[in-house]
Amino acid sequence: MFVKSYGSAIVGIEAIPIAVEVNITAGIGMYMVGLPDNAVRESQERIRAAFENCSYKMSGKKVVVNLSPADIRKEGSAYDLTIAVAMLAATEQLPAEALEGCIVMGELSLDGSLLPIRGALPIAVEARRQGFRRIVLPRANAPEAAVAEGLEVYGADHLRQVVDLLRGEPVLQPAKIDIRERFERQAATSDLDFGDVRGQQAVKRALEIAAAGGHNALMIGPPGSGKTMLAKRMPSIMPPLTMDEALETTKIHSVAGKIGAAQGLLTQRPFRSPHHLASRVALVGGGSSPQPGEISLAHNGILFLDELPEFGRNLLETMRQPMEDKEITVSRSKYTVCYPADFMLIASMNPCPCGYYNHPTRQCVCSKGAVFKYLNRISGPMLDRIDLHIEVVPVAFAELSSPRPEESSAEIRRRVVAARRIQQERFAGTSTHTNASMTSRQLRAYCPLDKGPAALLNRAMERLHLSARAYDRIVKVSRTIADLEGCERIGENHIAEAIRYRSLDRQAWGE
Repeated sequence: MFVKSYGSAIVGIEAIPIAVEVNITAGIGMYMVGLPDNAVRESQERIRAAFENCSYKMSGKKVVVNLSPADIRKEGSAYDLTIAVAMLAATEQLPAEALEGCIVMGELSLDGSLLPIRGALPIAVEARRQGFRRIVLPRANAPEAAVAEGLEVYGADHLRQVVDLLRGEPVLQPAKIDIRERFERQAATSDLDFGDVRGQQAVKRALEIAAAGGHNALMIGPPGSGKTMLAKRMPSIMPPLTMDEALETTKIHSVAGKIGAAQGLLTQRPFRSPHHLASRVALVGGGSSPQPGEISLAHNGILFLDELPEFGRNLLETMRQPMEDKEITVSRSKYTVCYPADFMLIASMNPCPCGYYNHPTRQCVCSKGAVFKYLNRISGPMLDRIDLHIEVVPVAFAELSSPRPEESSAEIRRRVVAARRIQQERFAGTSTHTNASMTSRQLRAYCPLDKGPAALLNRAMERLHLSARAYDRIVKVSRTIADLEGCERIGENHIAEAIRYRSLDRQAWGE
């Protein structure tokens, strides 16, 4: 008897429908074809044990399982349930017509219980697009899949529940969550607040500019000056995710298996902070079974690199292309996948190996050569791609002990959102969303410089020996500063402030 059930394969962050065809004929043995990996091949033993423990019969004839299309490699244990229900239908233990219009996926334990899978959201989104009516998954994946509205999502704990559901028994109810209500309630909440940071008004101003225009920023200062504390509070002043951004971000985290049980839709911008010992694959993605890396997990959010010079130079150089293109293409001999990587880079570093170069009160023990060697761990092309170089100085005791309240994240966010709204109107109808992402043509159209600002920038270019890319970055930052002030034209004060954020371009920095 021939029966067909349906599952999905994940390629990048998208799902591809997979038909699992089971044919039972005279003979003996079980054969699995259609480019399965070892984990898929091992499913027959898990299925056999689950059937025995659930009192279902395993066919004693020749069973051929084909995973179609056969030219796409099938990986992982998520096909256990898909194959199992097809075999039960082929042996007439459940009606074959119940499998029509239904995606069934899940990993089977030997006792028949179901374990969660990766990529439930992209699977559900693609199932809805392909016209499937319902999807059956492990219960832990149900809130995530229920984000795809217009699809009946059933979460099951055991193989018996799935079989009873397919037989038409009302053992399970469709998962229902009010996505928009939860999204609106949680989108603007944050446990960290800029009001917790004492002093550092200049740094807060620079980070506000970075958030308003989507600019990359590097904080450089001695240990204990608050660099990490400030970076961790950046999501609290970023504009809330839109629904489209939230769906795209959730899909990436779903494929990586980073969605917690009952979490469903991600409502806050991601903040990723990989250790400097992270491998290249961990940062950019890939591996034998391709997974998104940290730069993709930070999509629509912030990638924080603490102690930037401690990251390997080659590792940092691999980030140059995704920082420009907002996506990363991972090519290997057996596959090529593309992951989105539209993140905002926030980095921090000490000014020298001991950390106290140019400190107002403490003596630096590093030689001048050691200082420049330390700074040169970051290449010039990499620094060019960082819009804001922010000097962070220690906070004086008077500021630390002052009872005066600091400005909250909510107040800063209001200004950031207002500036982003201006950019949204400016770039309406284009793929550009922020000033930092402006193309050369848009830069000429939206950032014309009057005679005074142009002359000021020209002098800075000559004195600081800035590159053409640094020129573009300064103009983009000055455009954001003007947007924060509600100015239509870029003025000299905007250019002057943007130039101040190019500290590491100065040959005598720190002297």
